[in-house]
Amino acid sequence: MVGQGACRTILQLMKMTMIKTFLATTFLAVGIVWAQAQAQTSDIDTLPASVIFVASSGMWEQAAKVPEGTTAPQTGGGEPTRGYYKVVAVRQGDGTAKIYLQQLAYTAKGPSLVETVELEEFTQMKVYVTDIRPESSSGASDTPGLFVTVHLKTDPTQKEADAWTVLIDELGDMKIEKASN
Repeated sequence: MVGQGACRTILQLMKMTMIKTFLATTFLAVGIVWAQAQAQTSDIDTLPASVIFVASSGMWEQAAKVPEGTTAPQTGGGEPTRGYYKVVAVRQGDGTAKIYLQQLAYTAKGPSLVETVELEEFTQMKVYVTDIRPESSSGASDTPGLFVTVHLKTDPTQKEADAWTVLIDELGDMKIEKASN
């Protein structure tokens, strides 16, 4: 027969084991949640703080590439490559901004960067970007091309910003000009 003191000791040991199990499970759960949160924010954490505006807009399409020595696309490889554009303003140390045009392709794994080009016209003007707006905010376009308006100042004390357009036509030709309102 087990005495009352032994029963109390057994109950205390069981209680301690349950508390330890509960704490270990809690710490494990917190660790898993924290790791998932870190994985979700890792993409945004790689975005430089100097990026001040990003506008995704437009659409481009490129015919499937034909391998050398053939005259027609290979079976299964005839799908054209499609994607969209991003216009990105990056603040420089002196307060002016450089503006870049990125071409991104749609892929099975998500967007893939095809090319990044600095828009030298803006860099040469030493612009202070106040906004970048797409022509439409209704989603992806069905028509190839791009039309965005970059609002900027060439003097930081200037009261009103000037509007400049970045236009890419269906053939891929780009034009940057002061907007004519």
